[in-house]
Amino acid sequence: MLNQIRPALVLLALFSLLTGLAYPLAITGVAQLAAPYQANGSVMTVGSALIGQFFAADKYFHGRPSATQGQDPAHPDDSSKTIDAPYNASNSTGSNLGPTSQKLIDRVKADVEAKRAAGWKGAIPADSVTTSASGLDPHISPENAYAQVPAVARARGLDEAQVSALVKANVEGRSFGIIGEPRVNVLQLNVALDALKSTVRQVGGD
Repeated sequence: MLNQIRPALVLLALFSLLTGLAYPLAITGVAQLAAPYQANGSVMTVGSALIGQFFAADKYFHGRPSATQGQDPAHPDDSSKTIDAPYNASNSTGSNLGPTSQKLIDRVKADVEAKRAAGWKGAIPADSVTTSASGLDPHISPENAYAQVPAVARARGLDEAQVSALVKANVEGRSFGIIGEPRVNVLQLNVALDALKSTVRQVGGD
């Protein structure tokens, strides 16, 4: 019996060391060497570039709508009671509304009308009125970003061409040149926008 137990214990210890210690350490080391910024969570001083943030002020670019929800503070003991909580990272989810859903159609129409009223010109980018599957998408399309330029420039008292140039500088291309679509990270764009405003004030004496 001992002859059977000994090999089992040896293999248990060996694979515990390999899969529980050596492999995670090796992967961590490779990640730190190959992509340290991403491996450490892409954390910035105001948030993570990997998770969408909720920007409500007109002076910032806005991410795509988020359908995530959170616990209703009025009913803390009833998990079935929820409220809208955009970009709630603890409850990643989409709206689960299909293309024939009247609720979805009404919401999109209302969002489109609101953007028209706010001065958006031309075709309304789809990602500006539809939610992502996760509700936490940190990116928007370049078309979405450019459509917001007039409102952001007006709110900050900046020239539209200056803000457009900032958007262009923050457009990320397809991964490896072929995967995905060009995109703009909203948090990184807004951080750059704040830095631009600070520079304008220093130079212009505003």
